[in-house]
Amino acid sequence: MHERASEFADRARDRYGVDLDVSEFESGTETAAAAAEAIGCETAAIASTIVVALAGSNRDGDLVAAITSGANRLDLDAVANHYGAETASMADPGDIRSVVGWSIGGVPPICHDTALPTTVDPTLTHYDVVHAAAGTPSAVFAVEPDRLVDLADADVVDLTE
Repeated sequence: MHERASEFADRARDRYGVDLDVSEFESGTETAAAAAEAIGCETAAIASTIVVALAGSNRDGDLVAAITSGANRLDLDAVANHYGAETASMADPGDIRSVVGWSIGGVPPICHDTALPTTVDPTLTHYDVVHAAAGTPSAVFAVEPDRLVDLADADVVDLTE
């Protein structure tokens, strides 16, 4: 197993007391469509963690996480509105790495270096199991949506287009 995927599994066990079954795919799972094809599930059952930077008001520079269904696009205006910021934009990859501890393409929804306010797309709650990144662009883990919401300490909010 890739070192970062193993680190993710260890963090999940240490922080949350859960043993997550991490799967790795040679073809990569960098996009929701690629992940769904590799796993053999619907694109909508892919839980993509998107880190967003807020600007304006007292939220300037804050990062938040939005876990969205792979079938949906995140609405940055809705994110800004939800958090009371003037604007929201995709976070800088360097900021994601230094604050969250993971690199884009493999950012898991849990096990971050810094706790981020997090939302989960309600579309994901329609599935028995969803699949999320496990620390690398080719590693994923399966989890029940309710469990994901609990582990991520997230609110279920529709912030999609």
